[in-house]
Amino acid sequence: MEVNEQLIRAITQAVVEQLHKNGARPQTDAKVQPPASSSLAGRTRIRPKHSYEGAVRAAQGTDPKEVVIGVGAAFQEEIKKTLGGLPLDEVLRNVKAGIEEEGMVSRVVKVLDTSDVGFMALQAAKLSGSGFGIGIQSKGTTVIHQKDLYPLSNLELFPQAPLMTLETYRRIGRNAAKYAKGEKVTPIESTNDPMVRAKFQVKAALMHIMETEQLDPEKGMIEWEGVK
Repeated sequence: MEVNEQLIRAITQAVVEQLHKNGARPQTDAKVQPPASSSLAGRTRIRPKHSYEGAVRAAQGTDPKEVVIGVGAAFQEEIKKTLGGLPLDEVLRNVKAGIEEEGMVSRVVKVLDTSDVGFMALQAAKLSGSGFGIGIQSKGTTVIHQKDLYPLSNLELFPQAPLMTLETYRRIGRNAAKYAKGEKVTPIESTNDPMVRAKFQVKAALMHIMETEQLDPEKGMIEWEGVK
């Protein structure tokens, strides 16, 4: 079957409509606009807006052994698993374990002013005492970044979330820690499947919408313990 833009739009519309039939009621304060042909006229929201009232704004790190992990706005709240079905609490636990195995320390912040994984990782790196950080979207896409690089000039990118394992995330933590220590790093080999985009495009788009609609730019980045 040929996968084209028209088919993707049709499937996305059908999935969104089904979500609303199953209880995801429209919210009038959302910023996501469905296709003009959709029966869901007006602005809609896949999930209610989460409140981070009272959250503590993330502080600038000073510890040279610190690697900051910046997670997405829907991480562990509206979204519990990656595209590949890995529990996000286990993903985070393994990334932190990898960092700690290299003798470094981790700090987790939730990024509420962007859903772009490159910018998430860069902001985490700028906040980190070591100048190195990791960005993890709720769908699982991950980036290792350094504070003085351009947003798209990251150290390592892992774009195919459905193919990632918990061991991959642990190795990401180790590599980020090695970069922070100034050691020679061997980039992680990633499995590649050219059909992944076609298989997961609709689900990935919906998860990205869910993440984006949870943004709260006024909060910026907040301290986030992660595993609860």
